[in-house]
Parts: sequence; structure tokens; C-alpha cells
Amino acid sequence: MKNYKAEETRNNVVHHAQSSDEQKIIGAEENTDGLGCCGWILTTCSLLLILATLPISLIFTIKVVQEYERAVIFRLGRLMKGGAKGPGIFFIIPCIETYSKIDLRTVSFDVPPQEVLTKDSVTVCVDAVVYYRVSKPTISVANVENAHHSARLMAQTTLRNILGLKNLTEILSDREGISQGVQSVLDEATERWGIQVERVEIKDVRLPVQLQRAMAAEAEASREARAKVIAAEGEQKAAKALKEAAEIMTQSKAALQLRYLQTLSSISAEKNSTIIFPIPIDIVSHFIHNDK
Repeated sequence: MKNYKAEETRNNVVHHAQSSDEQKIIGAEENTDGLGCCGWILTTCSLLLILATLPISLIFTIKVVQEYERAVIFRLGRLMKGGAKGPGIFFIIPCIETYSKIDLRTVSFDVPPQEVLTKDSVTVCVDAVVYYRVSKPTISVANVENAHHSARLMAQTTLRNILGLKNLTEILSDREGISQGVQSVLDEATERWGIQVERVEIKDVRLPVQLQRAMAAEAEASREARAKVIAAEGEQKAAKALKEAAEIMTQSKAALQLRYLQTLSSISAEKNSTIIFPIPIDIVSHFIHNDK
């Protein structure tokens, strides 16, 4: 009982959505007349022909659409009420009905590189990728001749228009914000075509060669300046530490002599060479004093 009520509720929701979609179809308010006398005659003749050629006629009347597909049916040029059919089996009358299969899966396409003049008068080449899907099959067939081609053209123009309002710095640093802006504008524009834009991504931003060289030179100069500042700070700290060490060693002659011998030891360990160093003046003065 609960399953029956849930199924009935779902059918009511789907029927309401389909009815609202039919109201959005261009010319739906004008499509109020019935089939007319000729239409009923053709329908009757087609049904009689199907019955007379059973079971061979079942090959032409039974159609199947996949889970990710929907069928939009036209009878004598008029869109049938009830919206798109599927998934599963549905029936058509071959002589008077035609149908179109609509794929509901997400489709991606690359926006060709667009040359854009930014707000600060810099020419950049930008390409993107757009992910979209058909959300309302009936509207995508009835309101636009080629929904996929129209969505591609709209994506190109929208990308150029939005990038034209941005500075070069904003384009290079705020790709996510630009992608969301393009998606919002594009989704609003394609809603009347039954298409929902799910995601827009900026793939690459190519700059002119001269501008690339200028930016590279600017970045290199900035790095060199930062390196010089760091080196100067290191020398300042080293000089301060050396001054403090010298003040400590001047307080003891033995410490100064040990530092002198340590320096000689480190020099002799680096290269095999003979080092001549002066005799401390204290020793020389001691011998002179003994001779006298």
C-alpha cells in the first residue's frame, strides 16, 4: 500500500513537471485544436493497417529507449501531451507519428581558444571546457533547432563577454570565480532550451610572447632583490655574532691563542701545504731576556 502511494505521488510530480514544461514550449498556447477531421481519418487508417498486418507491424510500432534516454513523440506534427516517453518500451503509429531520442547524460566540449581584449587593454587567448546535460527533453526539441550547437555558441560569446570585464591580474589569479560567473550566466541563458550547465573550467590562459618576457623579467628582478635583502640580513647577523665573539675572546689571552691555533689546524687540514706562522712575541722576549 505504501509503495502504491509513493508511486502515485511520484507520477503526480512527474505529470506536474511535464505540464509545466509544456507551458514553456514556444507556440504551446496556440496548439489547442485537436487532430481535425483529416487527422482522425489518418489515425483510423493507420490503426487498421497495423491490425491487418499483425504481427509484422509490431516491428515498426514497438520502440525501446535506454535508461539515460527519452523519446519525444510528434503526431501529425503536433507534440504529444504527457511529455517525453521512457525509459523502456513505448509504442508509435508509424504512419502518423515520429519521435526523437534525447540523451540525458552529461556532455563535455572544449570551447575553442578565444582572443579576448581585457579591461586593461591586454590581448589574451583563453580556452575552457563546459559540462552540461539536457534536463528537459521536450523543450530541447521544441524550442531550439539544435540545442547542443546553440549551447556551444553561447559558451563562446559568454566567455568573451565576461573576460572582457576583467583585468589581466584577475584573469590569472581568479579562475575559479570566472568559471562560476560563466556557469551562472550560461545556465540562465540555456534554461529556456532545456539545458542545464553543470560546470565550467578555464583550461589555459595564453599571453603574448612580449608580455611573457616582461613578466618573467619582472619576476626575476623581484627574486634577485629578495635574495639580496636576505643576503644582507645574513651578513648583518654574522657581523653582529662575530663582534660578540671578539669581545668575549679579548677578555682572555688564552682563548685568543686557542682560536689562533684552531684556525691554523683547519687551514692545514684543507690542503697539504707548508704554513709559516710567526712565533708568539712572548716566547721571543723570553729568550732575549735570558741572553742579556
